[in-house]
Amino acid sequence: MANSKFGRAVLVDGKVYERQTDGTLIPITDQTDYARLDAMSEEEVEEVARKDLDGPPLTDNEWMRAAVRQPLKVPVGLKLDDDVLDWFKSQGRGYQTRINAILRRYVEAHRKAG
Repeated sequence: MANSKFGRAVLVDGKVYERQTDGTLIPITDQTDYARLDAMSEEEVEEVARKDLDGPPLTDNEWMRAAVRQPLKVPVGLKLDDDVLDWFKSQGRGYQTRINAILRRYVEAHRKAG
């Protein structure tokens, strides 16, 4: 996921999400075939990893530098127009997360602009 064609992986409440380009978070589901993996030798696993064009294996050095970033959530008192808040709440659970995603997108767009 370090690749720019994918989002950035973030850890929220112990769950891994992929940050989309619009700032939204989508849960990453585990698609590993553990039964097949368990039946393979370590050499076979390494060979499959070497041939994987979508995700070449990381070197030991890359793993040592890897870090999972967990965003720090800070409670704040925020005054919003009532109709704006009502609209976000009407979209269902997670309205605060959606507001945060929109604000993050705004920040990222303005950071790039200078």
